[in-house]
Amino acid sequence: MYNFLYIVVWIFTLLPLKVLYLLSDLCYPFVYYLVGYRKQVVRTNLSNSFPNKTVNERRKIERKFYRFFCDLFVETIKEMNISKEEIKRRMTYGNIQGILDQSDKGKSVMIMTSHYGNWEWTLAFPLFMPDTNTSNPIYKKQNNKKADYFINKLRSKFGAKLIEKRELLRVMLRYKHENKLGNFWMISDQSTGGQPVNYFSHFLNQDTATLTGTEQLAKRFDYPVFYADITRIKRGYYHCEFIPLSLEPTKTAEFEITEKYMQMLQKRIEINPEYWLWTHRRWKYGR
Repeated sequence: MYNFLYIVVWIFTLLPLKVLYLLSDLCYPFVYYLVGYRKQVVRTNLSNSFPNKTVNERRKIERKFYRFFCDLFVETIKEMNISKEEIKRRMTYGNIQGILDQSDKGKSVMIMTSHYGNWEWTLAFPLFMPDTNTSNPIYKKQNNKKADYFINKLRSKFGAKLIEKRELLRVMLRYKHENKLGNFWMISDQSTGGQPVNYFSHFLNQDTATLTGTEQLAKRFDYPVFYADITRIKRGYYHCEFIPLSLEPTKTAEFEITEKYMQMLQKRIEINPEYWLWTHRRWKYGR
């Protein structure tokens, strides 16, 4: 069954994006009105995050989100057959030089990203970097072997070297020992998964259990930290700006880097809230 579905999806992704967006438009009423995929989770998240907005205002954000959610799905599967030339037109980057400057100093960097915009397309970043500086997205291994294989194949299409989160420290130590350079991408707006919480941030009007692993690793290795600020220019086009959070992490106060990241992400969400992944249960764990 998996092989059959893979072939069907692969054939669909041969179609141009403008055709796939028609499929997205058709899927929207099904996903939003008929299935109502995680609609209660979305409504609760929006209500708690924007208590000063009216119900109608939040419903408008909700509908925009589900339209984008359907776009995100077709954009992600399109990655199976999108060319290097097309992805470089549709996914652009700013302040790459800031990362290259650190490479010139012999330093790898930590990149804090989030479930905002099309975070999957940011994995085209290796196309803009020299081969001597590898892009390393951190991910969680899937229990299903075929699903894990598919995710790895899709996300490494443009040269990214995925690192399973439990292997991250070992790989970073090896890079350090071998004098290899890398940019380590950490999706930092996830739930803490019930693990011991070191820090709570006041994020989107709520006390939020916050991951601090990126900051801890940055201080341990003295690696500069950048925030990947993703914006949606228009349908099918994105820009990622690398904003320094700290170029000298060992000199920062505890949780300072993490808090800067959370506040920058909040500002981005407040500008265009429909492009954040409201279906995930970000606030499962309280104080």
